[in-house]
Amino acid sequence: MKKQPSKSSKASADVQETKAIRNSMEAHLTYSISKYSALATTHDWYEIAARTARDRMAERWMETMQTYYRDDPKRVYYLSLEFLVGRTFSNAALNLELHNEFKQALYELGQNIESVSEMEFDAGLGNGGLGRLAACFLDSMATLELPCYGYGIRYEYGMFHQKIEDGQQVEHPDNWLRYGNPWEFPRPEVLYPVKFHGRVVQFTSEDGTLRHHWVDTEEIMAMAYDTPVPGFGGKTVNNMRLWAAKSSRDFDLRYFNQGDYIQAVADKNASENLSKVLYPNDSTEMGKELRLKQQYFFVSASLQDILYRYKKHHATWDELPNKVAIQLNDTHPAISIAELMRLLVDIHGLGWEHAWNLTTRTFSYTNHTLMPEALETWKVALFEAILPRHLEIIYAINFQFLRQVMHTFPGDNELLRRMSLIDENGDRRIRMAHLAIVGSHTVNGVAQLHTELMKSTIFSDFNRLWPGKILNMTNGITPRRWLNQANPALAGLIGENIGTGWVRNLDELQKLRPLAKDASFRKAFGAVKRANKERLAAMIQETLHIRVNPDSLFDIQIKRIHEYKRQLLNVLHVITLYNRIRLGTHPNTAPRTVIIGGKAAPGYVMAKRIIRLINNVAEIVNNDPLIGDRLKLLFIPNYNVSNAERIVPAADLSEQISTAGTEASGTGNMKLSLNGALTIGTLDGANIEIMEEVGEENFFLFGLTADEVARLRASGYNPWEYYHGNAELRQVLDMIASGYFSPDEPDRFQPIVDALLTHGDHYLLLADYASYVACQERVDALYCRPEEWLQKSILNVAGMGKFSSDRTIRQYAEQIWHVGRIPVC
Repeated sequence: MKKQPSKSSKASADVQETKAIRNSMEAHLTYSISKYSALATTHDWYEIAARTARDRMAERWMETMQTYYRDDPKRVYYLSLEFLVGRTFSNAALNLELHNEFKQALYELGQNIESVSEMEFDAGLGNGGLGRLAACFLDSMATLELPCYGYGIRYEYGMFHQKIEDGQQVEHPDNWLRYGNPWEFPRPEVLYPVKFHGRVVQFTSEDGTLRHHWVDTEEIMAMAYDTPVPGFGGKTVNNMRLWAAKSSRDFDLRYFNQGDYIQAVADKNASENLSKVLYPNDSTEMGKELRLKQQYFFVSASLQDILYRYKKHHATWDELPNKVAIQLNDTHPAISIAELMRLLVDIHGLGWEHAWNLTTRTFSYTNHTLMPEALETWKVALFEAILPRHLEIIYAINFQFLRQVMHTFPGDNELLRRMSLIDENGDRRIRMAHLAIVGSHTVNGVAQLHTELMKSTIFSDFNRLWPGKILNMTNGITPRRWLNQANPALAGLIGENIGTGWVRNLDELQKLRPLAKDASFRKAFGAVKRANKERLAAMIQETLHIRVNPDSLFDIQIKRIHEYKRQLLNVLHVITLYNRIRLGTHPNTAPRTVIIGGKAAPGYVMAKRIIRLINNVAEIVNNDPLIGDRLKLLFIPNYNVSNAERIVPAADLSEQISTAGTEASGTGNMKLSLNGALTIGTLDGANIEIMEEVGEENFFLFGLTADEVARLRASGYNPWEYYHGNAELRQVLDMIASGYFSPDEPDRFQPIVDALLTHGDHYLLLADYASYVACQERVDALYCRPEEWLQKSILNVAGMGKFSSDRTIRQYAEQIWHVGRIPVC
């Protein structure tokens, strides 16, 4: 049995490590920053600390890569258009288990680790839950010692930096790379050509096989940038490889010599636009073309890289599915199916059937939406212009697939129409989700309800054709980021009472259950929550110049702004509370601070209008002397990972109020519950499983179920019945419509009311309003009994073991990828 080091020897080792880190930082001060200590800015010290942490990761990273190269294990490649990794320094220091040493070394150099960490910009590589899930998965893959790579795009600008001006969302460039990125390693030698446009030439080879050449194309080069991803403990450090678009030539010398300098670099700039911005606005045809090109660009480069790595060890392609597992994170990388077929058939000369067998055994696909309108499709005409060879391949896949459907279900032409990869209604469109399903061996949903609804609704035909192909993999979050890093005070309190095993095994939190009845633990837990609320209140005071009461109920809804997520229902409740307080009908309500944050897509007019309503209502509510501190409404701009790390630990109430049957899973619900927030929510997405784990008595449930939603819509939902049948609701809607919150423009929010009353209230806000308001009354009553609230809060933390991304990734590894641990010595 290995002898544990004594406390004195460990302390000595810590001192030595601190000294080594300090020496490294002093060296970087001289050789990387080239400044005297007295002249170094706080940002300089961040660069120095980041490079020092990167040095330590790089050693282990090289050991990890060498191990994979030597052992040639089956590798997982996670293709995602987003990786919302947030800030890296604190996460790296914690995962390397060197946070205290960095803190001490910086202190000895006259710096504060919190101030230094604040200098890091959030990486602009993602937008919402899709990207944050991908980042959590990369953390878990490395922690579980799985040979995995993340592939995406190195966006020069993130989606946008959100500011609120005159109550409205205004988009500004998110120039997150303005000071460089110390975490990445440019790989100018790793370049792959990516082609667009052109035409396809057919010819017959010497063996009589029909072959295809894609010719007269425009070519862009994809250059790799690598970022190390450390697992907890730092033994395994995996790779996230992002692609930047580079011109195949710097500029046209002819134009330059003629004095036309702008035209000389025009082609170069046009080429490199592909990786400029995350999610370019696709409300125009030009935007749609750029977005499709962007998706194909990163897919083509990634697959070329994967095949190059495979061929280093293998003379034939037969082992490809046994050595390569490619996971498609939503439909954005679905063109991978056609691209791998093109590479295998056109470039490497495989026969169609052989290539298709390898392709379908290599890919698996994660679906993230139940809404048919959100399932990505592309016009055939656009595909034909940009990717003509891929359109031919998709047609061939579709022909082969529909023949299988016809043989399995003969005579059902309607079924063929529904399942076809090509939607023939109106403008012919390619259904990317259908392509992903047909070309993958496994399809998964991300919560139990979501998966069951996939099988019974949007993909029921595929489930009938291939029973068992659709599996459930309930999402998870990494406890390293969302508790150990985001909430160090709570992490420390938990560690003092049950040990630190939960960082790797979140099921250990079950040990907190008996402590929920311990008065001293409740007091300590409450003190941690109060301190986190004070920290958030200070941030709000500094950024929004609004004073909030840390003793008030912090009611939090932070997520992408979308009608189905129903931020508007939250606002209707705020106005209801406002009216009640003014009328004096609820004299004993607990003071409440409602905090909303999230971005609306630039082209999403209704979502941006809802943001403006939130801010206009806040302007009235927050300045009404009759209201005082009893109710505040705040919109925190530019919601991102760093803001979430401040907001989540301070939350008392987690708003998860989407219409049942619309949210695939959600991960914000998990982060908030893990940090002790109680959830008010519908039976939607992962809410159901959270309620099962923490106990129904510790969850505020309201609203229609998914089945009830379907029945109500089928029977003919009439929102006017709810308007006329509920006086409080009617008053709230009339106030919005009459300009109560927009006196300078009384009809500003009439379109919102019209959407609810005249256009059918698609997401059933009015149907759920009374249930929601009544549930909020139960929230209020419990918050007025603080000991009971704290007990339930602790039980929420204790019940979150299932929702670790480690558990999710283990399931993927065992049930879908069939990969095992590769320990790095």
